[in-house]
Amino acid sequence: MRGHASEPLPSDETMIRNLKRWESGSSPDDFYQPIIAATFGTVTHALFPAPSRRNGDAEILAVSGMETLEIVSRLNRSDVDNATLDAIRMTTDRLCSEYASMPSAQLLIEGRQWLRRVVELHSKSLTLAQHREVLTLAGWLSLLVGCVEYDSGERHAAESTRRAALSLASEADAAEVAGWAHEMRAWFALTTGDYHGVIKAAQAGADVAAHHGVAVQLAAQEAKAWARLGDRRQVEVALDKGRRMLEAMETPENLDNHFVVDPGKFDYYAMDCYRLVGEDRLARTLADEVLRVGTDFDGMERSPMRNAEARVTLGVTAAREGDLEQALVMGERALEGERQSVPSLIMTSRELAAEMRKRYANEPGAQEYLGHLQTLARAKPGFMPQ
Repeated sequence: MRGHASEPLPSDETMIRNLKRWESGSSPDDFYQPIIAATFGTVTHALFPAPSRRNGDAEILAVSGMETLEIVSRLNRSDVDNATLDAIRMTTDRLCSEYASMPSAQLLIEGRQWLRRVVELHSKSLTLAQHREVLTLAGWLSLLVGCVEYDSGERHAAESTRRAALSLASEADAAEVAGWAHEMRAWFALTTGDYHGVIKAAQAGADVAAHHGVAVQLAAQEAKAWARLGDRRQVEVALDKGRRMLEAMETPENLDNHFVVDPGKFDYYAMDCYRLVGEDRLARTLADEVLRVGTDFDGMERSPMRNAEARVTLGVTAAREGDLEQALVMGERALEGERQSVPSLIMTSRELAAEMRKRYANEPGAQEYLGHLQTLARAKPGFMPQ
């Protein structure tokens, strides 16, 4: 902690008393929180999170006074008032907040329906400000639809939707939407093995959205690419850049929105990188933290896709330590979730498969796992494991 403090800390005796007090449940104050976070290689709000909220239909009704049917009926008018746009904005936020939990087929249907409704607003009588707002909302919905299309293995449709989002962002001068469109390009490149393409897309996104939260995720994608290229120094540079940006940002109001970079994501990014560079102990610790944050007290998973990749990480570290049974348990559990990002899951599972082939090629359990992964990959052409 002294190494991360900007000013001298009290004596060892006093600091030990503080540590015991914090461990017993007392929360550190604003001075100590960032020092503790930096000591553990994360950011303040990942360890000391602010309460989150989730927008749902009930909140949309409470705030705007409109149910979905009324919003749709208002969209059929020749002009659109600001109250209707506010309701659409909240609906868009609600859909983006359902990304991690809603079945992909259902989310895709709803996302496309609302995107179509918003796009049709161009035929209405709109002020200049309303026109820009409509373009921006269409951009966010396009990003959401593109992400779910890619999760579902619809690569070409996802790329077309991503480009549409980028075009809408350019027309609306919406830098944050543009940044996320570049982040999607980095994600697509990462899962298809184009690591230099990841770095190029991340840098392009940073150029247009340097002061938005997406810049943190762009740095993370760059770190993941450097990890797969085997450049440990650049991994640390990119992770440190992302950590410093995230530490300087205010905690977003709605952490459930997929296009919000919440502090807990930083551990998720670092976990992937440290697994790849062989820092197994650190990767395992971060994976445990990802699972803790991503699971409610009743055992329900708040972040099933992040949790799946955390289990792959635990599987990889177990395989490297000679614990085949634990590696298989974690590997199979990662493949069981109903809500999956198939390209990302196959990409990370491929690393566990490589460990299985390297260390346990003749073990029946390992062969069964590899067969399960091949079946998943065959269902999504273009994402076959190497």
